[in-house]
Amino acid sequence: MDYQAQLATIVPTQITGQIVRTVGNAAAAAGFPAPVGSLVEIERQGGTPISGEVIGFQNELTLVYPFGTLSGVRRGHRIRLVQTTRYLKVGDGLLGRVLNAHGKPLDGAPEPVSTERVPLDASAPAAVERPRIDAPLSTGIRTLDALLTCGRGQRMGIFSGAGVGKSTCLGMMARYSSADVIVIGLIGERGREVNEFIERDLGLDGLRRSVVVLATSDEPALLRVQSALAATAIAEYFRSQGKEVLLLMDSVTRFAQAHREVGLAAGEPPTTRGYPPSTFSALSRLVERAGRTRAGSITAFYSVLVDGDDPNEPISDTMRGLLDGHTFLSRKIAAQGRYPAIDVLESISRLMSDIAPQPHKDAAQTVRQLLAAYRDHEDLISIGAYRNGSNPTVDTAIAMQPSIQAFLRQRVDEVVTIEQARQQLLDLAARCAGTRGSSASDGTPRPQAANQRTLAKA
Repeated sequence: MDYQAQLATIVPTQITGQIVRTVGNAAAAAGFPAPVGSLVEIERQGGTPISGEVIGFQNELTLVYPFGTLSGVRRGHRIRLVQTTRYLKVGDGLLGRVLNAHGKPLDGAPEPVSTERVPLDASAPAAVERPRIDAPLSTGIRTLDALLTCGRGQRMGIFSGAGVGKSTCLGMMARYSSADVIVIGLIGERGREVNEFIERDLGLDGLRRSVVVLATSDEPALLRVQSALAATAIAEYFRSQGKEVLLLMDSVTRFAQAHREVGLAAGEPPTTRGYPPSTFSALSRLVERAGRTRAGSITAFYSVLVDGDDPNEPISDTMRGLLDGHTFLSRKIAAQGRYPAIDVLESISRLMSDIAPQPHKDAAQTVRQLLAAYRDHEDLISIGAYRNGSNPTVDTAIAMQPSIQAFLRQRVDEVVTIEQARQQLLDLAARCAGTRGSSASDGTPRPQAANQRTLAKA
């Protein structure tokens, strides 16, 4: 860290003011010209001072959002400037730890020794300084590595409604990914699920090379916002050390909802579904900080909680435009018992064509075509109205459906490398081609499985 740059941000005189009113979760101070983003302390009646951050101004008043409740704060209480620019302590000592938005440990262990500091809300790397993404990253999830191959430095979204398996997918990536360092931001999580994720989904092996930044749903909105910024800042530090970093954020929707609370408290006008304009620019800044630089890379997966299972709601629609690909988890597929419940036909990786070899891309296209053919005719097939031999592609899709579904299904404890996923995909595509060839060799319908032999004749 450049200490001269830090010195330039220090305000040499002490600045204080007085609380004159509270509005919801925010407080307004008079005679307090502190800059936006400053860390402050507010006196409380019969208690320790409460920390907060300057979020804006209204007329002659400075608006402050606290990191806790305003209980005990009264009119006339003193407010004091603590720090004008927020920094986060970083270092290798963060690995294996669970931290809050300010880098303080939540796991009961001593505070890690960290000599380096990074800004909490840094600028994204310049666009012209970003190298092209030219190598894949192994996520450990067969469907992603084979059909939605992700590159080192790519930003992907995992879109789904509640309870469809986002956290389980992220936990599998954290355990089985080929990345050097994993940074996990749990934003607005239910407190009950935190230990479940760390102990069950992440596990000891995953935790050893991971940093978990946590803000539960009951914490103030500003802490939930800063947890996402802190996770990104930690990932940026390890990237600057030449590491291949995997950033997993669950979920960016709760980050946006928390940012909405702060923005409305600052007096911003609400727009689509109550989100102020600054929320959408905050999403852009957050996502653009990830990616590849000349030193290392941050491959980011942002889970997006689709409100009401509507993929066109504002946050989902915005994130699809910002990211380099999206993976949709289907509630229908999950109800059928297939996990991970990835809807391949609704998902895309925009960089797969640049990083996957041609045989891999051809095999993936074959499987996609068969999945699409089966979906288009699924109603006819299920009621027995499809006549075998009418369409060779559909015939192949019907015959290969059990094998394709077995390929897409993966146990939580099943480890699959990207090389294994690619080879299994090539083998599956070869069997599909063989099945199609045998069907077309003599022009007669081939035998089907027992449950397909009773298809009605047109």
